[in-house]
Amino acid sequence: MIKFEKKQIKFISIGIALVFVFSVVALAVSQSSVGFAAAGNSSNVGVVNHQLLVSQHPDMATAKTAMEAEVEQAKKDFETKSANMNDQEKQAYYQQTQQRLANKERELIAPIFDKVDAAIKAVAEAKGLSVVLDKGTVVYGGQDITDEVVKKFSK
Repeated sequence: MIKFEKKQIKFISIGIALVFVFSVVALAVSQSSVGFAAAGNSSNVGVVNHQLLVSQHPDMATAKTAMEAEVEQAKKDFETKSANMNDQEKQAYYQQTQQRLANKERELIAPIFDKVDAAIKAVAEAKGLSVVLDKGTVVYGGQDITDEVVKKFSK
């Protein structure tokens, strides 16, 4: 049986944290907008910065705090439970921990996405918009309703 030194356990713990941070960054990048959308009030097409809306949602701070606590707990659990495991067992347990963290992240973020989408729908219906696209997919045109959706959160 291979015994890990404290440095190796810390390295594995840091690895878990880095994977979490990477997944958050990957989520942000996948939702980022690069294009520009000009406001055209006569259009029945709306545009929003979905990434901005999700990041500014009031529940995001709570979800982030909960996820950070979950990562810390996972680190502690890994350090304690993996102390008497061999390399193969540690690898399997590490993968289980990563999967559990990914599931927890989805569980925390999914309701925020649903709330953001519901707010977008409400603003779009109030403005008579038939389609709302993410700014990243629009090169030109569309009515930007991002600010109105943010105001809907603050109510």
